[in-house]
Amino acid sequence: MSRCVSRFWPFVLCLLAFGARADIVTDWADTTTQIADDGPNTIRTMALAQNAVYEAVNAITARYPRDRVDLGPTQGASVEAAVAAASRAVLLQEAPGLKEKIEAAYARALARIGAGEARTNGIGVGERAAADVLTKHGHDLDSIEPYRPAAAPGLYVPTTIPTGWSLGMHRPWFMKSAAQFRPGPPPTLKSVQWARDYNEIKALGSATSTVRTPEQTEIAKFWATALPDVHLGLARSVATGPNREVTRNARLYAAVTAAMNESLRSTSARRAIRRPASPATGPARTPWCRR
Repeated sequence: MSRCVSRFWPFVLCLLAFGARADIVTDWADTTTQIADDGPNTIRTMALAQNAVYEAVNAITARYPRDRVDLGPTQGASVEAAVAAASRAVLLQEAPGLKEKIEAAYARALARIGAGEARTNGIGVGERAAADVLTKHGHDLDSIEPYRPAAAPGLYVPTTIPTGWSLGMHRPWFMKSAAQFRPGPPPTLKSVQWARDYNEIKALGSATSTVRTPEQTEIAKFWATALPDVHLGLARSVATGPNREVTRNARLYAAVTAAMNESLRSTSARRAIRRPASPATGPARTPWCRR
């Protein structure tokens, strides 16, 4: 993914330059996204980091119920230090090969926060939040079976290993199972619906289509990038709006990145895999967003 992302990241940074710097949560979300794009398990890393950030910030501000998360004393802790520490701890765990880049970003963040008890306490809160989230999802990558394509006669088998085929075995954030929101089977090849859909795709998808509008073309090009930094740009446009508060932004990024991770789980190629019984596929915890 990193080579593909590198072509778009300068463009995204240019767009961000024209927006307001909302708060420490938004700034670190930008940093985390840029670093995670160069590491493995990009979406999962971002979901872990942003949920750790939310837990840390909310523990200090107490704006929302804590969802049975006890991070210890938080009075007087620096939110800025907590966000930086939570992000750093997750990134170091998930992308150790990028340690130099992670530590550089962390050092810059701490340099902007005056040394003292508030910074020290904030770091402690952030590190405990990261440890909590990493522990809850510590088995996400356990017992991942190798990709085994279906071998029944008449079934198409991809010539390359599908991307993200193991995501279906990760522990869910919100869903009960990866199949919870999957659509039903496709229409039969002899049905009126199949013929209608085929003709529509052929007409709209043609490079020389005369029925596709310019707006539809631009929409298709935008979503075809399928890059997390592009999608999180939508969340950033909300986070940098007027009258936003740091905990709301932390909650927003936590929900968006977790939902992105869930959508990948739901669409991963699990039909070709025998799903093992493991802690990774156990029941999900009750998420804060259901309250």
